[in-house]
Amino acid sequence: MTYLLLIYLSENRRIKVGRLGLIDFFAGFYVYVGSAKFGVDRRVKRHLSREKKLFWHIDYLLSVDGCDVINVFSTDAEIEHRVVKNFLDAGFRVVRGFGSSDCDCLGHLFYVEDMKKFEDVVSRDFVVFL
Repeated sequence: MTYLLLIYLSENRRIKVGRLGLIDFFAGFYVYVGSAKFGVDRRVKRHLSREKKLFWHIDYLLSVDGCDVINVFSTDAEIEHRVVKNFLDAGFRVVRGFGSSDCDCLGHLFYVEDMKKFEDVVSRDFVVFL
């Protein structure tokens, strides 16, 4: 199962993201592309919780004040890497290395500057809104 988190960061922040170290994030919208072999509901519930051990890169971002998940999109298909490629092909700026320590992708977190372009990419594969 593949899912997307649409995230809003209220202000520019420098955040320590595990072994990636300090990363500068601009205020605005981001989309995180993830997968959950054993169910999206449990994974998303964990992401939304503020009380958790920081493990995945996304945990570090979501743990800061002013960072909120705005919407969740999911599909039963295992298309995580195709969706990453779709965002790259559409010109979205990737946060290099973020969320991709277990694969060859440039990253799984993208800065969303154009919401219409975001909707175009998402509408190709995602129809389920949680």
